[in-house]
Amino acid sequence: MAGKLLKGGEYLITETPCEDVFTPEDFTDEQRQIGETTSQFVENEIMPHIEEIENQDFDLVIEAMKKCGELGLLMMDTPEEYGGLELDKASSMLVAEKIACAGSWSVTYTAHTGIGLLPLIYYGTDAQKEEYLGKVTSGEWIAAYCLTEPGSGSDALGAQASAVLSEDGSHYILNGTKQFITNGGFADLFTIFAKIDKEHFTAFLVEKTYEGLVVGPEEKKLGIKGSSTTQIILDNCKVPVGNLLGEKGKGHKIAFNVLNIGRFKLGAGVCGASKMAMVEGIKYANERKQFNTPIAKFGAISEKIADLTAHIYASESLVYRFAGMLDEKLATIDKGVENYYEEYLKAIEEYAPECGIAKVFCSEVLAKTVDEVVQIHGGYGFVSDYPAERYYRDERINRIFEGTNEINRLLIPGMILKKAMKGEMPLQAEAMKAFESLMTPSFEELDETIPFVQEKELIKNLKTLFLILAGTGVQKFMDKIANEQEILMTAADIAIQIFALESTVLRTEKIIAGASARKQDLLRAAVKIFAFDASEVAAKAARKGAFYVEEGDALAMILSGVRRFTKYDASGLLGAKRLLAAAACEEEKYLF
Repeated sequence: MAGKLLKGGEYLITETPCEDVFTPEDFTDEQRQIGETTSQFVENEIMPHIEEIENQDFDLVIEAMKKCGELGLLMMDTPEEYGGLELDKASSMLVAEKIACAGSWSVTYTAHTGIGLLPLIYYGTDAQKEEYLGKVTSGEWIAAYCLTEPGSGSDALGAQASAVLSEDGSHYILNGTKQFITNGGFADLFTIFAKIDKEHFTAFLVEKTYEGLVVGPEEKKLGIKGSSTTQIILDNCKVPVGNLLGEKGKGHKIAFNVLNIGRFKLGAGVCGASKMAMVEGIKYANERKQFNTPIAKFGAISEKIADLTAHIYASESLVYRFAGMLDEKLATIDKGVENYYEEYLKAIEEYAPECGIAKVFCSEVLAKTVDEVVQIHGGYGFVSDYPAERYYRDERINRIFEGTNEINRLLIPGMILKKAMKGEMPLQAEAMKAFESLMTPSFEELDETIPFVQEKELIKNLKTLFLILAGTGVQKFMDKIANEQEILMTAADIAIQIFALESTVLRTEKIIAGASARKQDLLRAAVKIFAFDASEVAAKAARKGAFYVEEGDALAMILSGVRRFTKYDASGLLGAKRLLAAAACEEEKYLF
């Protein structure tokens, strides 16, 4: 990869050459081997015991974590000086994708290696890392993260848990209750957030054995039943002063930066889960016969398979494009600087909008996938004899984890507009150009010799549309736009579809020349199907947004622009769906 390094949100005002995007086809042999090792671990160590794990045999869960540690899969992000692998983000996301096939065990793994471990890596002192990193990265100890409380979820800083320094100055005394703690039932090390003197929001490293830490009973959950979810009750819990993590009063930095990483890793994980669920649906559709014909042959079913294939391809394209962006940005930081992790986390925070996009888009692709897989199974999808039922239940949490999709939708345009207001992005100037194009009809004909010219024109037009609606919203509400959540949500939906569609087109343009003639046809089919759907989603969001921000002649003008800028010639759409579905059913796998 080469070329200009985009800032967070800058994709909305910049054209990216396809050569500048990272794709799964760019994986090195080493990365592919890491992915294969992860897949084999899941297949050999988790899937044979999936029923016992679902029934909360936590001894098996912990044993599998130790085996995972022996393979090095718990130390992906751990610094090399502490015996870790410190892998690039593309590799880390590939592992997250493959691990997701382990069902609810993957929740244990992801919480441990993500929100459980990363606060220690990024904010721990040398002494804290020496004490705990080896135990956590080997699987000897399991890690957990305690932010949410019964009365504070999305409003993390509204936490009530308190910390007071003991009279002799040797300990902090923590009191409060933490809610929905993944790995809570068997974790050995907790990152717990509390307010010192009810004011300074701060993180602490708390061992299970510390006096005053009480583990609540297991929650009775809809899905991810094989993971542990409990309350953690702090009853005058004594924590040594040396276990304060980071700086006093700076716990919000830890909380939000770690959640950004959790969001893009979750995007990769749900992409892997989507692939697995879809293949299960395809196999069933090939086996199940009605009227002496496999139901996969019926258009009503085959269309579902085509749509899922195209959307999962978009999900995968988005995830690894973003991985490449992160790796390029992180490569610019000198590892020798004293404040390396501070700069590292600033680099990731730069892409907070894209972190949210990966989380929202990919989790909603999984939601659509599991819903259709149950539908393909019919009545059998509703009973636990078939895995479709478990996929359906397990999926639901992903739209709540790592900040709800609503919160992430608000963050996406919110962060982008904040950059613009700080002068970090020329959004206002670009919005003025967009308004000019709204009032100036274009009669230019597209050059059909340019690869994917229809889709590129759509992407350009959707960017114009985003700028028009965002610009109108800011013009009307100014700095109060943050309170107009309904408007921000429509802007988010357009921004999400732009990034997903652009990632899909750029990946396809980059790889298509090296593909076989048949693969080229399948790639074009996937692009057409997804482009049509993206244009429809964006059009609906834009129409809604127009009614939210304008009325009268101004509204009529914007609605005219919505029709113009979401126009997409999807000629051959039915043929594309039939081609993609037939290939997926024939090969019984995710095609790309």
